[in-house]
Order: sequence, then C-alpha cells, then structure tokens
Amino acid sequence: MRFLATVAVFLLCATASAAATEPLPMPVEIPAGSYVLHAQLYLPAAKGRFPTVIALHGCGGLGGRSEPVQPRYRDWALDLLKGGKAVLFPDSYGSRGLGPQCRVKDRRISGRRERVADIVAAQKWLTQQSWAMPDRVSLMGWASGASALLWAVRPQLPDHIAPDFRSAVAFYPDCRASSGLGWSARVPTLVLIGGMDDVYSPPACRQMVDGARGRSALTRIVVYPDAYHDFDRVNLPVHAVAGADAGAPERGHVGSDPEARADAQKLVSDWLAR
Repeated sequence: MRFLATVAVFLLCATASAAATEPLPMPVEIPAGSYVLHAQLYLPAAKGRFPTVIALHGCGGLGGRSEPVQPRYRDWALDLLKGGKAVLFPDSYGSRGLGPQCRVKDRRISGRRERVADIVAAQKWLTQQSWAMPDRVSLMGWASGASALLWAVRPQLPDHIAPDFRSAVAFYPDCRASSGLGWSARVPTLVLIGGMDDVYSPPACRQMVDGARGRSALTRIVVYPDAYHDFDRVNLPVHAVAGADAGAPERGHVGSDPEARADAQKLVSDWLAR
C-alpha cells in the first residue's frame, strides 16, 4: 500500500510538472475601431521573428469556464509552437460580451462582417509587432471560424492589406453560401472535412473548391471518408449532439478520428510551410 501511495504521489507530481512547463497564452488587446478585440497569444520560447497563425474559434467560443483557450485549440497551438510559429487567437465573442453562439437564433456576430473585421484587425496589429513576420501570417479556423476564413480570403475583400496572408487552412467550414456565390481565394487555401460530417456539407465544400479552379489561388480539399465533424479533437468519442450543450452544433454528430487528425497535422504543417 505504501508503495502504491508513493507511485500515486509521483504520478501526480509528474502531471503537475508537465502542466507547469506547458506554454501558456498571453492575453493581448487589439484596437479594432469602436471596440477592443481581446485575444490570446502563444509565442515560441526562442527570441527572434516568427511566422504567425491567426486561429479562429468555432461557435462554442474560444475559452472554457476556467481556461482562456479550450483544449481543442490549445492542442493545435502547441503543435504549431513546436514548428516555430506564433499563434494568435482573437476572441470574437468574449470581446463583445457574448458566450457560445451555436444555438443562438438571432446572432449578433456575422462571419462575413464582424469576424472578418476581427481578422483584419488582428493582421494589422501583427504588422506592428517586432516579433512577427508580416509576410508570413496565415489563417486557420474551425467550423464557423473556418467559414469566416473563407470570406476573408476572397478577392473581393476590400480591407485586406499588404503583405497578404501566406496561406489558409479551414477545418469543416459551412461551404453552402460560398459554393453558391462563385467563391475563389486570393491565397492558397486548404479545406479539411469529414465525409460523414452531418453538421455541414462535404459535397458543398467540394463543389466550392472545384468551382474555384482556374480562377483562384491554389485551393485543395481533403475529405476523410469515415470522419465526422470535430474529427481533429482528441479523445472525443463519436456521438450525436446533445440538445442541452450550448457550445455544440444544433444537430449532427461530432467526434475524434485519430487517423484523420494525424494526417491533418502533417498536411497543415506542410501547407503552412509553403
């Protein structure tokens, strides 16, 4: 019993030590016209200038009840940090005093307007930071954040500044509006979605990307046949969305797919390195 107790204490200490050494985000404030855009910033430990990813949360918001960045986004931030990239998470909802917007019928935040404005504000702020490489700023988004990304990379966006984004990665966006509007992109854009995604529409995303060929920057779509919405999350069993979860989509299934996640990690690394 004494041995088991000693082992338990050792494991707890090791876990606490690992948590203590995990990079923590820094809160930053970004001027954005009539409001202040709050964001969380992960910076590599080394000194110098870094490529940066502006990362866009989904409809559940950026943080949790006791943490500024949900584990699903933190995991990606840590992966990107290992590759020498800084990661900036604008908090589009918290900055406006809002909670999750997944089940809100009359949403005050539009991906096409407010969230694109947040992206532009974040990009302008990065051009003023001594540690950032203005010509190596990329976009990455999930679900509704990915949908906003699709608007932000369109050639018709009037507010984009130079140097433009280096590239963009959209995880399971809602492509239905974009596919019907002759979508195209100014910058290389990668779309990743599960073939079993019944929250949004994989066929609409494929139609959108196929329709952009020949009149767009490089675009690519990867559909993981057996994966569902949120396939890149860690240790989330596939399940039907519960009606009481304000931070989850209104319908469909969500859940991890380890093989799809591992492949996405490699694809994202290669895409952002271009």
